[in-house]
Amino acid sequence: MVIERLRQMSVEEFLDFAENSEDRYEYIDGEPRQMTGGKLNHFWIINRIQVLLGIRLAGTDFEAIAGGMLVRVGEKRLVAPDVSVVRGEPETEADTRILLNPILVVEVTSPSSIDYDRVSKREYYSEVASIEAYLIVDQHRALVELYTRSETGWHIQCFSDLGDEVPLAALECSLPLREIYRRIEFEEESQ
Repeated sequence: MVIERLRQMSVEEFLDFAENSEDRYEYIDGEPRQMTGGKLNHFWIINRIQVLLGIRLAGTDFEAIAGGMLVRVGEKRLVAPDVSVVRGEPETEADTRILLNPILVVEVTSPSSIDYDRVSKREYYSEVASIEAYLIVDQHRALVELYTRSETGWHIQCFSDLGDEVPLAALECSLPLREIYRRIEFEEESQ
């Protein structure tokens, strides 16, 4: 992830700054951090997951929220997952741009964000009590990592076969890899 460092600012200053910026930012330890733009596959995958969750969650107590909604992951940390899901009513701070109760968060990786998504963001999300599952979706190959919270800690499952279904027990549904990656053509790896 290419990170443009700016000055330290309060959450309120950050929200005003982000609202008036054409770029997308997260807020980490008092600093705005610019998010990279994605390529077509990145946006197709996010859209597919949003649509799949919308269909599967219709008529339930769950609601998927499109990317860009900030999630509070610490006193001085706000991140913007590609997709969030809440159970029941979304809880927000007085400023409704900050979501407090996602049950599932999804990140679609890009070459510059993969380490950030797998290490830092996983750590940030583990601090949010409401989050029961975290999906990391690779855009360059069929690979979905599912982290689920249990009483004994976090557990990971990896899915890489297009015939696989990613079980989202917290949402009482699953997502088929074949549908997540529909229309995605992966580049052949160099031998």
